[in-house]
Amino acid sequence: MLNAFLGQPYSPFVLLILSNIFMTAAWYGHLKFLHNAPIWQAVLFGWAIAFFEYLFMIPANRLLDARGFSLGQMKISQEVITLLIFVPFMLFMFKQPFKLDYLWAALCLLGAVFFVFRSA
Repeated sequence: MLNAFLGQPYSPFVLLILSNIFMTAAWYGHLKFLHNAPIWQAVLFGWAIAFFEYLFMIPANRLLDARGFSLGQMKISQEVITLLIFVPFMLFMFKQPFKLDYLWAALCLLGAVFFVFRSA
């Protein structure tokens, strides 16, 4: 069953989405859940969550590499997914207001996608 999933064309991107959910939680979750905790607890919290990030990120990168993605293409794909995960996290988890600047940033990333993938 796992091999069937990993053979799907979308599987690296599902893994990147899962990885970025864990990454965002590891990098920023301590600000919400361990706000008054000592820094060493926040660091251990982040490391514990980051372990799961790597469980998804490493296979995603290997799959993309095996499918002929360049390092630049892998990185820009990851950055697009990061923005797609981070903005809802920021809006719903931290109750931050939406700014039009996030849309402009997304458009800039789409430009980066165009330039990185155009010669592929």
